[in-house]
Amino acid sequence: MDHPLIDLINLKIAEAEADGAFDDLEGAGKPLPQVEDPENALLNRLVKESGGVPEFVSLTREMARLRAELRETGDRTRRRDIMKEMSMMEARIEIARKQHSR
Repeated sequence: MDHPLIDLINLKIAEAEADGAFDDLEGAGKPLPQVEDPENALLNRLVKESGGVPEFVSLTREMARLRAELRETGDRTRRRDIMKEMSMMEARIEIARKQHSR
């Protein structure tokens, strides 16, 4: 089933073509860029442009923060808690990396 406004959309596109709105567009006549995941190319580009990163990257950043906190902490109890967090974080990073590489 077509969109209810398809006729209006096609009319506007035809008018724009007739007015030369699509003449001299950047990249005209050049092939489209190759993408690894064409089905999700737009979504991937939007995530990348908005600063999104794969989960394993954000987890790795969190691990670096935990390491810095461990270096700065003298409290034995807190150090033990941080090391537990780091151990769990390593497992989460490994899982996220495997999921990302699929």
